[in-house]
Amino acid sequence: MSGRAKLLGAAFDMDGLMFETEGVYYKAAEVLLGRRGYSYTDELCRDVMGHPPRYCFEKFIETYDLPETWEELSDESEEIFLEILKEGYEMMPGLVELLDRLEACAVPKCVATSSSRRVAEAVLAKDNLKSRFSFVITSDDITCGKPDPQIYLTAARRLDVPPENLIVFEDSHAGVEAAKRAGATCAALRAEHNQEVDLSRADLVVATLADPRVLSLLAPV
Repeated sequence: MSGRAKLLGAAFDMDGLMFETEGVYYKAAEVLLGRRGYSYTDELCRDVMGHPPRYCFEKFIETYDLPETWEELSDESEEIFLEILKEGYEMMPGLVELLDRLEACAVPKCVATSSSRRVAEAVLAKDNLKSRFSFVITSDDITCGKPDPQIYLTAARRLDVPPENLIVFEDSHAGVEAAKRAGATCAALRAEHNQEVDLSRADLVVATLADPRVLSLLAPV
């Protein structure tokens, strides 16, 4: 990446990027739709991945002609998700090493997730991971969700770095689009849950957050 800008701040997506929680969301959606006699399909999963709650549940309503509001579905799904979360979930491989490297380089970092504040607080409670970030931006804090760039423009502003000096870590098409529309550098994680997701707009696609190519982006320019 010759000619790249110096990276002065980092923003992390959460689900599927920092934690193996996409499976929890999948199970929650299966329960939610199963209660109504419908199935959660892989196609629908790919469609909503990375988007904020309103988009996701309005898509459910549109797909299955459900009578509830998106807020009602969101509240119910959140309760299901938090219950399933208690069964356990893991950090994605390489996350701790990446956070250690960022801290060694004195790069400030934040979380920018499409999940709600309540869900984010629950997920980030694992190993007190929230304490390693300057702040957390959730769907409750923005008006336009991914792929709109608002969340990453907000992250850059709050980190006090220009968007072109921000590196974003993502795992969804919507998230990568949001990062690139914001003018940031984007490293995308290719994992089991997103094998068929288009990540082509990312500056770098890796199989682990500990990939040396990710760490090389943090080297002095």
